[in-house]
Amino acid sequence: MLLRLLSSALILLRLSLYARAAALTTAIAANERLCFYADVDKAFEKIGFYFAVQSGGSFDIDYEIRDPNEKVILDGAREHQGDYVLTANTPGEYAFCFENDMSTLTEKLIDFDIMIESEPRREPPAKPGQISEHTSALEESVFRLNGLLMNIKRTQKHFHTRENRGFSIVKSTQNRLFWYAVLESLGVVGMAVLQVYILQTFFTKTGRRYKV
Repeated sequence: MLLRLLSSALILLRLSLYARAAALTTAIAANERLCFYADVDKAFEKIGFYFAVQSGGSFDIDYEIRDPNEKVILDGAREHQGDYVLTANTPGEYAFCFENDMSTLTEKLIDFDIMIESEPRREPPAKPGQISEHTSALEESVFRLNGLLMNIKRTQKHFHTRENRGFSIVKSTQNRLFWYAVLESLGVVGMAVLQVYILQTFFTKTGRRYKV
């Protein structure tokens, strides 16, 4: 019974200490720069950063990451998506910015995650025994399960991004086909009206009559 309670408490502790994450979806208007901020409490913590352009234009965006000293530690131009893990050498506030300067009219929809990771290892007990062996094995199982869940999460994000981009392309193609059909119909009607007018003009007597 004691071992079961200790195992349950250890799992909850690991899940609560593992990461502080924020999953967001935001729209960035044309010529807009939008920044998000995350606090790092300790040096050498891991920062996970993921983003994907879901819709808009060519599915690309400019981005950059700045440390608390306003130094750019990672940036990119016209990127479709990215998945990075960084080491925070300096505690403080990190800025994650997206910029849509390349578009003059198109709005971009961005899906992104910012994860601040903290993984303190529990110190082993002074007298190892049966409980410590079980808890150590449980810790390793928790870490393995967490890795598998992260892989599943990334795969789901990948398919979600592909689905949104495919839907956006299909919707854009439908709009283009609709307006092409409208223009084609107007052209056919215009040509018919022009032909009728030409035939009426050709067979109508417009010459002058003179009396002798």
